[in-house]
Amino acid sequence: MKIIDTTTYFEESMMMDIRFNILNSYVDKFIVCESLYTHSGKKKEINFDVNDYPKFKNKITHLILKDEPNDLNKNENISVKDKRLNSIYRIRDQRNYIKIFLNEFSPEDYIIYSDNDEIPNLEKFDFKTNKKKFVIFNQQIFYYKLNLTLPNLNWYGSKACKLKYLKSVDFLRNIKNKEYSYLRLDTIFSDKKQNSVKLVENGGWHFSNLKTHKDLEKKYLNDENHAEYELKNNSLKKIQENINRKVVPYNYQAKKDSLDRFNETSLTKVDINILPEYIKKNIDKYKDWIV
Repeated sequence: MKIIDTTTYFEESMMMDIRFNILNSYVDKFIVCESLYTHSGKKKEINFDVNDYPKFKNKITHLILKDEPNDLNKNENISVKDKRLNSIYRIRDQRNYIKIFLNEFSPEDYIIYSDNDEIPNLEKFDFKTNKKKFVIFNQQIFYYKLNLTLPNLNWYGSKACKLKYLKSVDFLRNIKNKEYSYLRLDTIFSDKKQNSVKLVENGGWHFSNLKTHKDLEKKYLNDENHAEYELKNNSLKKIQENINRKVVPYNYQAKKDSLDRFNETSLTKVDINILPEYIKKNIDKYKDWIV
């Protein structure tokens, strides 16, 4: 049985180096999928270079998605909602492109999918003894720095299954973060609701927005929420203020359609001992990302 770690890429070189180093002992193959278009639809250069990671080069496959989705809304004047939908379609296609290149593996091999800043904790989880179809990792979320966390928030980022259960990578990503009863009829009609799910507590780390304020603005202008960011007239100054004040201009606990979701949330400094062993052993390397 092999373990295949898969993710997508924009320009997160430091995060990929951290990811490879943390997961290398547990993973047989790394697959990194990059697109020629940002999630906002801008043409971009290829940023990932396997030669930047010589230690892991033989394990890495770098995929390049060249085409835009066929179902984009290409009207000249579209709403913020439709711009976000276009971004979601681009993300979907970039994830699903990975599956095309999994034919060389066995149906009994495991695929893990995460965004590249969501790193599963595989130190104490054994895929060989797992009896459930789907595995979902409950991760602690960090913001701006390696030891600034959003308190009281469960982040279900990394998800895994055997290849024989994988309909598409986007299907895996969108599975609900709970196990539903076999008596629930809606599980028959919904791919998102599954009745064989293993939730892994202490399941890893989501290192969100570990970038300079300039790189964060570039990210915000190109990710799935780019239209909202532009609408709010944000600025580099505001991003730097948020970093300095240790706040996130978003309430992750609020419902999606609630105005409360734009309330800011304060971050909490935590002890570095909760970080992955690789980071603790190389703390000087990441001193600029510790507060």
